[in-house]
Amino acid sequence: MSINTYIVAGLGNPGPTYQWTRHNAGFIFLDHLAQQENISFSKKTFSGFCGEWNFAGIRLILLKPQTFMNLSGNSIIQALQFHKLQISNLIVIHDELDLPFGTVRLKLGGGHGGHNGLRSIMETLGKSDFTRLRIGIGKSPYGDTTSHVLGKIPPDQLEGLPRVLGGGLEMLTVMLKEGLPKSMSLYNNKNFLEG
Repeated sequence: MSINTYIVAGLGNPGPTYQWTRHNAGFIFLDHLAQQENISFSKKTFSGFCGEWNFAGIRLILLKPQTFMNLSGNSIIQALQFHKLQISNLIVIHDELDLPFGTVRLKLGGGHGGHNGLRSIMETLGKSDFTRLRIGIGKSPYGDTTSHVLGKIPPDQLEGLPRVLGGGLEMLTVMLKEGLPKSMSLYNNKNFLEG
C-alpha cells in the first residue's frame, strides 16, 4: 500500500536578516513543527532545505525554499516533479496580511493577493488550486506594507507566537486526518490568542 505523500512548503526568505520577520511565517511554522516532532532540515535539495515527517500513515516532505520569496515556485515545482505529485498534494504555509495576528486559516485555491511567494508558485505551476495555511500578520497601521511584511515580529507578538503556531499545527493534523472541510469548520473562525 502506497502512503499518501504531500509537499508542505513554508515560505520565507533565507538568511539571518529575515529570520524573525513577518514574511517568514512559513519558515517559522516549519521550524516549530520540526522542533515538536524532532525533525531535521539537514537535506539540501530542490533549491531548499528539506525534512520529512511521517504522520498518521502520511508522508510529508517539509520544504523551506532558499530561492528568496519571489522565486518560491522554482523550488516547489522541483519537489512536485521529483515526487511525481499533483498540485492537490501541495500545502503552502505563508503570512497573510488580511488576517489579524492570532488567526490561522486554511483555504483551497484563490488569488495571490499581492503575495510574491504565492504569485511565483501560481506562475510556475500555472494553477492556483493548492491548499494554503495562512498565518495572520495583520496590516500595518501606517499603510507601509513592505516595511510591515519585512519588519521583525514585535516582542508582544513573539510572546503569543507559540500558541498561534501550535494552533496552526493542530489545524494541519486535523486536516490530514479528517479532511480540509472539517479542519476549516473547527478552526477558521478561531483566534488562538483568546482563551
